[in-house]
Amino acid sequence: MDALEQLLAAGVAFGRTMVGIITRPYETYRRIVERASLWELAYIGCLLAGYFAIASVVKTAAFRPFLLTRQFTVLAAAAGATYIGVIGMMWIIGRKLGGKGTLSGIAVAWGYTLIPTLVWFLTTSVLYLLLPPPRTTSFAGLMFSGLYLVFSATLFFWKLTLAYLTLRFGMKLDLAKILVMTAIIGPLLGLYSVGMYRMGIFRIPFL
Repeated sequence: MDALEQLLAAGVAFGRTMVGIITRPYETYRRIVERASLWELAYIGCLLAGYFAIASVVKTAAFRPFLLTRQFTVLAAAAGATYIGVIGMMWIIGRKLGGKGTLSGIAVAWGYTLIPTLVWFLTTSVLYLLLPPPRTTSFAGLMFSGLYLVFSATLFFWKLTLAYLTLRFGMKLDLAKILVMTAIIGPLLGLYSVGMYRMGIFRIPFL
């Protein structure tokens, strides 16, 4: 199978997986780890690139190609470095804890955990344009805030579920070892997030 055929096959698998992580995440993640192709990451990368292009326009006050390109490059590079760093930490720590997964399985599985992150960031950017702050304390404003919190909490729970399934199937770890890994990686990601915030790249880490 040549590169084009692999890319097309990965596109079909990507479409199925996008539906699966919403409707049947448990079954879907088992299949991701067993059969997923690294080519699927190309489609996830395209979605992320589209968001970073939108975010660059939102964050840049003036429509200047140089500033837009610079902002896009910074966001994409930071997200890419974060992705690689998280994969590396999970792989190293997971192996130390007795994990028996594959690096490619972890890479693809974690790639799909970026979908809830992408949905949240994209929605936030669109709402920033449609309903820019400050928002009122009227009944309508409070209703909007309440719905937004419910939406954010739902996506956060979805994200946690996919992250758990990544470690459960990708590294073949039990719950106790997953909690140990979380306790180790959590503070490191916290420090990294503070660094991203102070550099003005991400106020909320793109994980």
